[in-house]
Amino acid sequence: MNNPTIQQFQEFIREKYYATDSKRGTPATFLWFIEEVGELATALAGEDQANKEEEFADVLAWLCTLANINDVDLAEAVKKYTEGEIEGHK
Repeated sequence: MNNPTIQQFQEFIREKYYATDSKRGTPATFLWFIEEVGELATALAGEDQANKEEEFADVLAWLCTLANINDVDLAEAVKKYTEGEIEGHK
């Protein structure tokens, strides 16, 4: 998959991991997500660009997993930013 949209990537994650992720549930999945955010924080403090990219990808994948098991369409959710519903700084 080359340059997927948010929707395509979320669907890819759903197809590959939903069965396992939904059994784990939101609380345990959230802990995995937070662990990845911590790894991203560590990567951001360093100079290894490849590691930063890897950790950003992991955080995005786990965010998609959380969205999937909670019936949230991320492409729809980000419309609050892209369709002018947010004014000023967030």
